[in-house]
Amino acid sequence: MGTGTSLTAHQLIGLLADPGSFHSWDEPASAAPSDTEPADPGYRASLARARERTGLDEAVVTGAVLIGGRPVALVASEFGFLGGSIGVATAERITRAVERATAERLPLLALPVSGGTRMQEGSAAFLCMLRITAAVQAHRAAGLPYLTYLRNPTMGGVFASWGTLGHLVFAEPDARLGFLGPRVYEELRGVELPADVQRAETLAERGLVDAVVPPQELREVVRRSLAVLTAVPRPAPLSTAGLFNTEELRTNERPDAWDSVHRTRRPDRPGTRELLRRTAEELVLLDAPGGRDGALVRALAVLGGRPVLVVGQQRQTPDHERPFTAADLRAVRRSARLAEQLGLPLVTVVDTAGAELSAQAELDGVAIEIAHCLTTLLALRTPVLAVLLGQGSGGGALALLAADRVIAAGHAWLAPLPPEGASAIVHRDGAHAAELARAQGIGAHDLAEVGLVDEVVPELPDAADEPAAFCERLGRAVGAALGTLAAATEAERLAARAARHRRLGDPHTK
Repeated sequence: MGTGTSLTAHQLIGLLADPGSFHSWDEPASAAPSDTEPADPGYRASLARARERTGLDEAVVTGAVLIGGRPVALVASEFGFLGGSIGVATAERITRAVERATAERLPLLALPVSGGTRMQEGSAAFLCMLRITAAVQAHRAAGLPYLTYLRNPTMGGVFASWGTLGHLVFAEPDARLGFLGPRVYEELRGVELPADVQRAETLAERGLVDAVVPPQELREVVRRSLAVLTAVPRPAPLSTAGLFNTEELRTNERPDAWDSVHRTRRPDRPGTRELLRRTAEELVLLDAPGGRDGALVRALAVLGGRPVLVVGQQRQTPDHERPFTAADLRAVRRSARLAEQLGLPLVTVVDTAGAELSAQAELDGVAIEIAHCLTTLLALRTPVLAVLLGQGSGGGALALLAADRVIAAGHAWLAPLPPEGASAIVHRDGAHAAELARAQGIGAHDLAEVGLVDEVVPELPDAADEPAAFCERLGRAVGAALGTLAAATEAERLAARAARHRRLGDPHTK
């Protein structure tokens, strides 16, 4: 990891902004009421050198730009100015910019790069993190998007406050991000900090950063993110009546459950990523535990004309099944809370061979995370739409099905265990898997009878044989379901959700 970002604040703004659109909000640093010339002559000399070297009067630049024609407020740190450290005057400038963004109802993009608070100003500078955080919280409470891009390095009080409070937190590749710098850590603890602990990619793998983005790609990622976050939902049908043609409805019949189990295990069956790429009008794929090789897909998307946040299971690579881990479940809960903060519907996509089965999974509390995932989704104040796309095995699948409505693919299924596992319990062998699959009522139509599934989308005869047409049908159903949920008030939706889950599993009370 390097010692500092290679781009100045103005160079990064130049990469982001539409040409000629940057408008500075900065007043001279001396205009801040709390800013007085420091008594320490060494510090005064350091400030003078920093001002001469950077051409700036403080360690932050603020203002407004256009990104793809959309007005956005910016706060950009300058590492060349005393390591981007935050003093009292710096904090006042940031706070004023955040407050102005809130007053003008602008989305805010923060671009911190900082060693933390300015040691020469002691506790006064340290306490200013509270001031900035309060302003950021007010901006978020006003329903305005707040995005952050952590640059190399972002440390200390900046990392532990406004730097990581973004609705979406992006990071520069190979950036050092953390609470204590390695030199301070070694001095205080007497041992070296492992090099990869504070690396941006390490944090992304653990679900602590939403995406690692090179500076040259940041403009497009921000543009697409704001296109979703500020999208105005367009009217959508409130039902799927007329969305399926006669042939589709005629073939929407109850398939053999064991045949469906085999079909959902086909490696060429469309998964969550393919579904999103074929149906989303805008799409921003976010990082998740395990990266592209992990079992979780997170995304901002516009589906059926409506902005949503998506968490979905990607069941396998061509070579192996992907177990759903405790870290994945924690990322689902974080995403659900983010959807609520942003006022977006949450769309979950279920397609898993099950939660991770290992000693490490037990130590990581995978079962406890399933329980917390269920309570988080049940209590969520925004709409929750679940799509049962294929395999629905065990608690790993159930964790994403606490929804207001559930749409299922024709061959999708849900069971406490894979049929082979159920056979091992009941018959002490796996030879009765087909028999149990048919007897347990695991298929999409069976699940509709007991109140879990609200709609079954046909496969003609198999999603793997017609991926484009199937995804298009499913996308229409998702758009209609989102329209139905949007038509209800929050109170109506929450009451219906409670009633729905009270009667689940009993075909006589559907």
